[in-house]
Amino acid sequence: MMLESATRAATVTMTDPSTGASLSSYPSLSRNELDNFLTRAAAAQRIWRKTKVADRITPLRRLAELLREEASQHAQLISQEMGKPVTEAVAEVLKCATACDYYADNAEEFLAPTPVETNAERSFISYEPIGVVLAVMPWNFPYWQVIRFAAPTLAAGNGGLLKHASNVTGCSLALQDIIERAGFPPGLFTSLVLNNHALVNEIIADSRVAAVTLTGSEAAGATVAEAAGRALKKTVLELGGSDPFVVLADAPLTAVIPNAVKARFGNAGQSCLCAKRIIVEASAADEFERLVVPAVEALVVGAPLDPATQIGPLAKPSFVDDIDRQVQDSIALGARLLAGGRKIPGPGNYYEPTVLADVTPDMPVFTEETFGPVMAIIRAESPERAIEYADSTRYGLGASIWTGDVAEGLRLGGDIESGALFVNGVVASDPRLPFGGTKLSGYGRELSVEGMREFTNIRSVWTASLSID
Repeated sequence: MMLESATRAATVTMTDPSTGASLSSYPSLSRNELDNFLTRAAAAQRIWRKTKVADRITPLRRLAELLREEASQHAQLISQEMGKPVTEAVAEVLKCATACDYYADNAEEFLAPTPVETNAERSFISYEPIGVVLAVMPWNFPYWQVIRFAAPTLAAGNGGLLKHASNVTGCSLALQDIIERAGFPPGLFTSLVLNNHALVNEIIADSRVAAVTLTGSEAAGATVAEAAGRALKKTVLELGGSDPFVVLADAPLTAVIPNAVKARFGNAGQSCLCAKRIIVEASAADEFERLVVPAVEALVVGAPLDPATQIGPLAKPSFVDDIDRQVQDSIALGARLLAGGRKIPGPGNYYEPTVLADVTPDMPVFTEETFGPVMAIIRAESPERAIEYADSTRYGLGASIWTGDVAEGLRLGGDIESGALFVNGVVASDPRLPFGGTKLSGYGRELSVEGMREFTNIRSVWTASLSID
């Protein structure tokens, strides 16, 4: 299949979310240029798939080295384009390096044939490359989202096409550059600068693309899944989340509070994995509120490149309007405002770190995904009621339970549908653990051995010798 030719589309311009000023502009690909990139990726992958796994991981190790050596400059780009505080941006880049090391250390084991006892002389399961994988990635973790896909996918012998969020186009191109400088073949991994989002469906349908992975909204996931379904292609979807953070009465609040603030306000609350709903057993709720408010009010809001900043701007002006609507509508329905609750005047997309109490299931901050610095506190009369609240969502990405009794936490957590359950820990992605969701949070897994094998042909092989009578 060949994409139709057309003239070049408009440019893509970056905007500094902390000031509203324009940053760099990049030309969007024409259809002819896009077609050439697809041809180039398919050709590079056909050669790469024949490369031994031991040789595929050599550039992966070099990629880890480069990410560490250049962490500060990549972090600055992240902060400028999407507003993440620079200290968090550095941590994101270093986490990418850790993931590269992990797959370099384990790829040969993960991709090795698995022997199976059958009636054959020899039978085994092989894990073979499937081709070029399209990744549609979001802006909130512009390096981590890409590397956690690219590291296992390239090591497995596949190629990669990246359609990144347009507001982090500089990050997208920097990733292609560093991957090529690490030693991966030219054309094997390509960032596609596209102003026309409708082209994504055409790319999915193209015979040179084998599969697609997306991290993003429910709407984006449904659109990609529909296009992939028509083309009968594999998909992995990591979508929204409304993760519960359940605090039982026996949990030591002095230990829980810093983790609650970290879980809710990391990346200014702009994360699928952020704890969106803080569900506290009623007998501990007053004390929880008393302790958490000063901790939230102490958060430093400021410019992303200032090392002292803990809360940066939201990525786009519309996100400020969205989060303010959720807050004000919830207050109108009876939520009690304990801190914040306002847009911050002046340039940039800033919103005050906010705490709402007396939140109930009919309020937007309970029912919707809150992608901003807002903590919603729900009181539960019992542990069992807390779990009912926790599971009362259409999402199922992560969940955490905080308790003095780990066994009880595991028992209660078994009644929450989620892709991850953490007891006495902040939910986070880890290269060693599979990551993904259930319900409307998506399907399929990234990271760990499961993530590497998602984009392989899991092939059954059975052999026997022919005998001549």
